[in-house]
Amino acid sequence: MSLLRSARLTSTADGAWWGDFGRALRAEWTKLRTAGDMGRLLLLAVALAVAVGCGTAKAVKCPDAGCGQDAVKLALTGITVGQAVIAVVAVLAVSGEYGTGMIRTTLTAVPNRLTVLTAKATVLAAVVLISGTAAVLASLLAGRYILPGNGFTEAHGYAPLSLADGPTLRAAVGSALYLVLIALIGLGVATAVREAATAIGIVLGLLYLFPVVTQVVNDPEWQRHLQQISPMSAGLAVQATVHLHELPIGPWAGLGVLATWAAAALLVGGLLLQRRDA
Repeated sequence: MSLLRSARLTSTADGAWWGDFGRALRAEWTKLRTAGDMGRLLLLAVALAVAVGCGTAKAVKCPDAGCGQDAVKLALTGITVGQAVIAVVAVLAVSGEYGTGMIRTTLTAVPNRLTVLTAKATVLAAVVLISGTAAVLASLLAGRYILPGNGFTEAHGYAPLSLADGPTLRAAVGSALYLVLIALIGLGVATAVREAATAIGIVLGLLYLFPVVTQVVNDPEWQRHLQQISPMSAGLAVQATVHLHELPIGPWAGLGVLATWAAAALLVGGLLLQRRDA
């Protein structure tokens, strides 16, 4: 009887959690959907990623002797710019509530703070995945039509960009996941520090300062180590389709490093969310 009672209590608790999570998901989706700035920022992220990718594809020429360039990576160059807007979207998803005081209403409706954070992360990840996929597909489509005119032809060893090609598909899927992980880092940092400007500064510093420091370091071995732990350098290794043996870290391993950064940011943010007053 005690086992049966325990099972019933566990079932009831699980049902209550899923009920709270469902309500939190709907609330977070409503907040994100009705925030006008969020929609415009996501569109801006897609537009910037595609525009920069197109500009890079038009600017790089491949002579008859060959150029050794990674055509897929060239087409996806805009991801390095679009990620900054994605980071801002993620930060505003949290800091906006603290700025208006709505976070108190949110935590009153769903007292379990980890449930709230999980719902925010789920909704944000889904929205960024859709936006990121659109940006990646549009960038590859643009590259497919632009790059051949600049010498990236089959005669020079470059097949037209296609998702039927395994490395290209991996780069495409990895790039979309890359943007999702960047968003989760932004969400975790914003939950930890609460203030938008500070959170944006921290996230952009993590992304763009690591490569700068790497260039300043003269020791090749230290440069390699910094590239292996840098969120952006390691994460973007997933875009590489040629000369993989020259990379400081493998494509999926690099994305794993970025996932570790995202998990750490969410862990710290979750712990501080649990311990502090709203």
